Amino acid sequence: MKYKISIILLLLIQTSVFAQKPRARDIGIPFNGTPGKYNAITDVKGVEVGYSTIISGQGKNIRGKGPVRTGVTAILPRGRNNNPVFANWYTLNGNGEMTGTTWITESGFLETPIMITNTNSVGVVRDAVLKWFVRTGWYKEDFWYTYPVVAETYDGFLNDIYGFHVTEANAWEALDSARTGFIKEGNVGGGTGMMCLGFKGGTGTASRVIKIKDSTYTVGVLVQSNFGAKKNLTIAGVPVGKELRDTLNYEFKKAPSYRQEGDGSIIVVVATDAPLLPHQLKRIAARVPLGVGIVGGRGENGSGDIFIAFSTANPTAFQREDYTNLNELPNDLINPLFDATVQAVEEAIINAMVAAETMEGINGNKAYGLPPGMVKDLMKKYNRDTKPLKTISLTQEELIKYPGVYASPDIPMKITITKKEHSLMAQATGQSAIVLQATAKDRFEYEESGLVIIFDTAKNTLLLKQGGGQYLFTKE
Repeated sequence: MKYKISIILLLLIQTSVFAQKPRARDIGIPFNGTPGKYNAITDVKGVEVGYSTIISGQGKNIRGKGPVRTGVTAILPRGRNNNPVFANWYTLNGNGEMTGTTWITESGFLETPIMITNTNSVGVVRDAVLKWFVRTGWYKEDFWYTYPVVAETYDGFLNDIYGFHVTEANAWEALDSARTGFIKEGNVGGGTGMMCLGFKGGTGTASRVIKIKDSTYTVGVLVQSNFGAKKNLTIAGVPVGKELRDTLNYEFKKAPSYRQEGDGSIIVVVATDAPLLPHQLKRIAARVPLGVGIVGGRGENGSGDIFIAFSTANPTAFQREDYTNLNELPNDLINPLFDATVQAVEEAIINAMVAAETMEGINGNKAYGLPPGMVKDLMKKYNRDTKPLKTISLTQEELIKYPGVYASPDIPMKITITKKEHSLMAQATGQSAIVLQATAKDRFEYEESGLVIIFDTAKNTLLLKQGGGQYLFTKE
């Protein structure tokens, strides 16, 4: 798997300026694609995000008193502007809830903010949204109806979930505090008490900027991550969960009466400014599981994996009586948006885990934060760290020694090495050619995928290193 690294100095500066905590890229984790200014769902113009975070108490769980580790997240597609957007949704495994989706399927429109909370607070948050509409004059008509979209994941291993601590005031706080720009990640909002892939989970976000013909579009993602088995945790192709299988495991001082490894859920919200219609947004939402799977999600039986996608394009689309004109991206041009969705979902999940701090909840149950130092070391071990390569220049006489077709008994492909001007090109069977950079005598690298090739001209071989593996190829 290739991971393009499109990080320039400006983006590194922006990350350090806007991030209050280190994010995944800051600890050397490489990702495909080019992020937006904030690397957040709020890079899609008009989208606003707000939180209400509730953390109180410690020790033994006393129902109705705590400890409390929960909250509410609000996503407003057009901010305070009540203008419905085209939308659609998809589920990987349906052991969860997202209200309001029946009407989205039927009408093609998302007419309300998207709220995310814990499993037992869906009802109170839904009702609170309706009251907020009345309180803020969201609807100008005397007669109106709508179906608030509220999703959930289960935080009952750290939170007094049966104490019902989320109130309508918390939903209002999330809505009232919504804003664009940089947004917090980790133990915030609905993600406060969540656990993910063997470590502390929570709220995460990421974005991608793509170009289709002469137009530039943004895809932004926000996740509430509470899913997956630690053994499956994979970051940038590195089996982090297996490497850290005996490190910082969940601590249940009072074991759950029933829990299978991998139980949990993930809610994903995808926003874009590309002009997509509802059936195309269904296709976008259906690509979310690919990003979830890259990091280790399997859609387990006990998981509620529910995803919603919306487009802020076509601002005059929603009409009750008048005709309107629409822009639509042709299906044949949609693939870059699929790529961007998968990339942003992957990074948003890891961002949530990097930002989430160790949390102790009810009865002393504890979920540890992903250890950044250990992750950095693993990225280096598997040649996945993002430090700039130190390259050297080789003469034409030196480069001429390497070209040829190399084959391996271990991998059903061949690698063709050619010389182009002052560089070496490598092309594997069925793949595009890449430019190799010389980093030492007989050593070449392709930084974007952590690939290292070491030639032994005396033996007519090359050793390919990638993802912790080594493969010997011999020149034919």
